[in-house]
Amino acid sequence: MASDSNGPASDNTLKAILYQRGSLRLLDQRKLPLESVYLDIQNSTDGWNAIKDMVVRGAPAIAIAAALSLAVEVFNLEAFDGSPGDAASFLGQKLDYLVSSRPTAVNLSDAATKLKEIISKAVASTTEAKCVFQVYIEAAEIMLEDDVASNRAIGSYGASIIQQQTGKRKLSVLTHCNTGSLATAGYGTALGVIRALHSEGVLQRAYCTETRPFSQGSRLTAYELVHEHIPGTLIVDSAAAALMKAGRVDAVVVGADRVASNGDTANKIGTYSVALCAMFHNIPFYVAAPLTSIDLSLSSGQEIVIEERSPKELLNGRGGLGEAVAAPGISVWNPAFDVTPASLISGIITEKGVITKTSDDDDTFDIKAFAQKTGHASS
Repeated sequence: MASDSNGPASDNTLKAILYQRGSLRLLDQRKLPLESVYLDIQNSTDGWNAIKDMVVRGAPAIAIAAALSLAVEVFNLEAFDGSPGDAASFLGQKLDYLVSSRPTAVNLSDAATKLKEIISKAVASTTEAKCVFQVYIEAAEIMLEDDVASNRAIGSYGASIIQQQTGKRKLSVLTHCNTGSLATAGYGTALGVIRALHSEGVLQRAYCTETRPFSQGSRLTAYELVHEHIPGTLIVDSAAAALMKAGRVDAVVVGADRVASNGDTANKIGTYSVALCAMFHNIPFYVAAPLTSIDLSLSSGQEIVIEERSPKELLNGRGGLGEAVAAPGISVWNPAFDVTPASLISGIITEKGVITKTSDDDDTFDIKAFAQKTGHASS
């Protein structure tokens, strides 16, 4: 992958994904906040490596980057000697390969499934392979456009429910990891809620955890807060409980990489700890995620596959990129995510509204009923 140092687009909006038909560049988030470097993604192999190596991260952004990397590859194919069925097989194999890059985020597999369905329909209606490729490219581009609109809706619904529940004219919100423009096609999910609160003039302060060991909070969320002129304060992960005890947090909002049908939610490691602290201090804890993060095939969070990352992320500084900081020979357990039980979650904010508990006496969500009601039962 070739790199360059061109900055974000001239509208001054942070963008992790820069796409024009036939060209894809991804902001190398490993180098933020000190450098803004975009990497050229020329094919699905480049896309797979960018996702696996954390050049791009965040469940929505991963899915879009994967889809677009393949769109660029097929757009730039010099020749393809095969039938529409061969083209579909080619695309399907590439999508399966891309899904293997990060197993926990369901958005990636969900996008692949939906794209395969579109490809299958295209095969039935054409006699040319290039038409199948064209349909795929257009579908991937629509995913990019839809993600921004989805995030803005999440922000609006989230700002409304948090204001209703807290009843405060000015409030402070804590978030974990990075769920903003850098983790999506633009605007953000949980950070989008914070952005919406700020735009409505009701946000007093946003608190972000550093998010060990890859420091997505200190490197990325703090970067976005400063860039957007949102009043923000960075804390170490282990300070969340003390901050809540001091009465400085009115609500918590985090993202999600996968939501099971009962409402159990996988998110960046440390989210479970924040949820436990919020419950103890009687602070509402919300999950903000698009419907594509919901996996109705899983009955509970116990079925969610948790990715384990390289020991180097703990043994070396800067998320494994720096010098050694731990005792040589020590063993490491480095799960990238943990699962927060539905019982600790106040509501799940989506682009179609907020999913709430089935009753005051029940600790679970009827995710399937909500999906059916909103026309997303296949999520």
